[in-house]
Amino acid sequence: MRFEERLILLVLLPLLLLTAGVAGYMAIEGWSFFDALYMTIITLATVGFQEVQSLSFYGKLFTILLIISGVGIIAYTFGTITRYVVEGQIQEIYGRRKMRRKVEKLSDHTIVCGCERIGYFVSLEFQKQGVPFVVIEQDKDCSEQLLKSQMLFLIGDATEETILCEAGVERAKALVTTGPNDAENVFIVLTARQLNQDLYIVSRARDPRSEDKLRKAGANKVVLPDHLGGLRLAHSVLQPAVVELIELATKHDSLELQLGEVDVGEGSSFVGKSLAESGIRKDLGIIVVAIQKPDGQMLYNPSPDTLIEPSDQFIAMGQPQGLMQLKEVMRNG
Repeated sequence: MRFEERLILLVLLPLLLLTAGVAGYMAIEGWSFFDALYMTIITLATVGFQEVQSLSFYGKLFTILLIISGVGIIAYTFGTITRYVVEGQIQEIYGRRKMRRKVEKLSDHTIVCGCERIGYFVSLEFQKQGVPFVVIEQDKDCSEQLLKSQMLFLIGDATEETILCEAGVERAKALVTTGPNDAENVFIVLTARQLNQDLYIVSRARDPRSEDKLRKAGANKVVLPDHLGGLRLAHSVLQPAVVELIELATKHDSLELQLGEVDVGEGSSFVGKSLAESGIRKDLGIIVVAIQKPDGQMLYNPSPDTLIEPSDQFIAMGQPQGLMQLKEVMRNG
């Protein structure tokens, strides 16, 4: 029985006992409702006040049974509620409901399925960058860590459709699944894709052979952390300066250099101009590393003659202030 159900039962038991007492005195002694209620309350409270009227034999027998059952039920109810308060379960359930209300208000957010190791670092990065997100985790130890980190989370199995809906998958912008089990990740991706056709899904995979299955299930991108980690270690030896530059550019709090995405707005005054004419490199000190076209085509190291088109997405590198200025002019230009 769930905690909420037990709590409701603890509230209903005394009410049922009170109702039974009133009904019993009214039926056995023929008393009015108020007299029966008064007698039931003083009996259950064991205060020892005098009876409203003299009791018959069956009335006395009913009173004995009422006292025995009442003392037991009331002691059990208050003892259990006290234990819940001491163990913090009432506060925990209140906190969960408060968190669910916050999750219900989310839209265009990201859902992170699983928060062990990789999932936790993904969530930390989202939190640093101010990205709205919610975590689905079924391990209570991990949920305590999420609570300490002040992250929104739901306790449940991400493979279940109900918990994904509770996390707002139909309103979400993206989903990241980081489970160590590839079969579980495939099931999560498949379920999420059925619930939201426009969802951008990124999945972790341990086995390279699972990549094709995850893409067929609906994943937009599949990441193999072991493979990427191995490459990073190798390049740290072979090309340490390159690795250091990439690490510096991808840090959100780096003040020297950042690598970011810049969207070109429909009404930007830069639309129709070439990169050379825009003055992005000259005026802002920004290097356009690549341009992703609306059809998904990626132009790496674009030439100065490349024309800027609406809905282009720049992959640009430069100082944070310059990137912020570039985003502003490309949006409102």
